[in-house]
Amino acid sequence: VTKMAAIAKVDADGYPDFQLGKPRFDQATFWGRYRHFLDVIDPRTLFTTKVGLAQASQLLEDFKNGNLPAGVTNKQLWEAQKIKTAIIHPDTGEKIFMPFRMSGFVPFGTPVVVGMLLPNQTMATTVFWQWLNQTHNACVNYSNRNATKPTPVSRFVQGYTAAVTAAVSIALGLNVLVKKASGFSPTTRMVVQRFIPFPAVATANVFNLILMRNSELRDGIEVTDKEGHLVGTSKNAAKHALFETTVSRVVITALVVAIPPLIMLPLQRTAWLKARPRMVLPIQAVVCTAAFGLALPVAIALFPQYSEISTSKLEPEIQAATQEKTVIYNKGL
Repeated sequence: VTKMAAIAKVDADGYPDFQLGKPRFDQATFWGRYRHFLDVIDPRTLFTTKVGLAQASQLLEDFKNGNLPAGVTNKQLWEAQKIKTAIIHPDTGEKIFMPFRMSGFVPFGTPVVVGMLLPNQTMATTVFWQWLNQTHNACVNYSNRNATKPTPVSRFVQGYTAAVTAAVSIALGLNVLVKKASGFSPTTRMVVQRFIPFPAVATANVFNLILMRNSELRDGIEVTDKEGHLVGTSKNAAKHALFETTVSRVVITALVVAIPPLIMLPLQRTAWLKARPRMVLPIQAVVCTAAFGLALPVAIALFPQYSEISTSKLEPEIQAATQEKTVIYNKGL
């Protein structure tokens, strides 16, 4: 096999020099992280075949070993890394089940959001959609956790049960309060009911995340130096990781649950839509998909996936184990 002497600084496609295991875009800026996570959530990677994943993995292995065939471009290498990153968990090295990948979050999560925002919910439909939403969230949280430490299945079950209970209880409680509020006009009651999913889902999502990843708080997560060498395990770093992920999840919920009613309520008052009631559901589905697609990369780009933290904020044993001023941890997604 002919060896490739060197990859051009910037090739004809405008791609930068490939760096194995590094993001293509600058993670120090929000715009760079946003563009990076657009790649992470790209639903086209869901269609990658077993052969395509194997070829992408082999290309990256060839690069690592210095055995790249002639003619391989930066674009091909970055695309290969994009595919592998979207499908393979960085800590376990195992494939993430398709509906629970970040690239599957929008296509598999949108129908659930549409269901939660449907008008005239009964107690049964409220319970169903909240259960389905938290089931999906629990599986996504578990599948994209920091997995440097093993998590028992029993903890997954505990977190899942608590999250579902919290979501359903809050949603049902708010529904009952609204129905008993005699001072609301029918229009006000409808508006309030449309926004009920937000506090229910936001609170339950926080419960879900903390309970699903509680082992990280209990046991800590691994921190490394800039060269990737393990420094130790830190509970303080785990707290930072979960805080950052929680903020991202609340922002996703706020945008995904709040934006569609703000758009749909005025639309449903138009003569055109009143004359075509069958169009309400498909239009709402389009609005929810657009809101989800906008919210997800914005929210997860608020913080880098691999964050730096000052060693002065970590445990004494971490500070004693390295001369570095900062160390790196994977916050998970």
